[in-house]
Amino acid sequence: MATTGSASSVTAIAVALTLLAAMASAELTRLEHPVVGGSPLRLLVVGDWGRNGGSNQSRVAEQMGKFAEETEIDFVVSTGDNFLEDGLAGVDDVEFHESFMDVYTAQSLQKPWYLVLGNHDYRGDVLAQIDPALRKIDSRFICMRSFIVSAGIVDFFLIDTTPFPLQYWTDPGEEHYDWRGVAPRDAYIANLLKDVDDAMKKSTATWKIAVGHHTMRSVSAHGDTQELLELLLPVLKENDVDFYINGHDHCLEHISSRDSPIQYFTSGGGSKAWRGVFRQNEDKLEFFYDGQGFLSLELDENQARFAFYDVFGQALYHWSRSKANLQLVQLPSVGATEE
Repeated sequence: MATTGSASSVTAIAVALTLLAAMASAELTRLEHPVVGGSPLRLLVVGDWGRNGGSNQSRVAEQMGKFAEETEIDFVVSTGDNFLEDGLAGVDDVEFHESFMDVYTAQSLQKPWYLVLGNHDYRGDVLAQIDPALRKIDSRFICMRSFIVSAGIVDFFLIDTTPFPLQYWTDPGEEHYDWRGVAPRDAYIANLLKDVDDAMKKSTATWKIAVGHHTMRSVSAHGDTQELLELLLPVLKENDVDFYINGHDHCLEHISSRDSPIQYFTSGGGSKAWRGVFRQNEDKLEFFYDGQGFLSLELDENQARFAFYDVFGQALYHWSRSKANLQLVQLPSVGATEE
């Protein structure tokens, strides 16, 4: 279902214009998302979802639609693995309809979707998934390797993390990864880190949020991604990034860094979950739920408010941070697990 309504049409036109302007630049593409002055920014984050509506994907989508209608969200962020198990086969792949257009049908979800790629997306035709032709089919779908979404008080840095894990390159097993436009790995990562660092240093936004597919910190099946801890995390710390949000592990979790203000949020419960894996982590576990659901985020000049919701629309956990003094404010939560 394509974006409808006058307000949504204006947003789609504005995004399209910034996309065209960004194509002429060698820097990370920057999209300006229109915001209403004085109103908080509201969005949903979901990851690891594309299963033709199965494994509770449709039920999560239904609850997202209900929540989005109540809160009038501005957009949706996807943390990757958008089409499981093997990405898209081409721009005309029926999976685009069956796993995206035919699932997220609520009128309240007819807003821009900003998507990063996951490792399963790289098992298909990556160039098809980032092809602007998909936006002609459904104008919501805005997927690139790495880019910036600037929304007034916040800059979102969406980062292509799949090239980082060395195992995908040296020991992929029976899996095939589409490295067109990426290989050689070392040069791609070096250039990406430089571009991300440059963009973050230029940012004057109140909040800086990095989004990637792979975990930085996690207590679930995949655990920490060492390559990101070694290569990307120093860039985030150097540039005072507030939050890193990811998917990859099919769960919902919040982990606090013990040596910096950065917070790690996993929103990878868009469909198949319940892996039954728990492992200890060096940083502080604030919340872990081994099931399906999504993350909501509301930001204003002074506060960022996070909440996890399950497949029934039940609020599982609330947390907020005050920007004024970086004081952590723990709100009452349900089902939270602490270290």
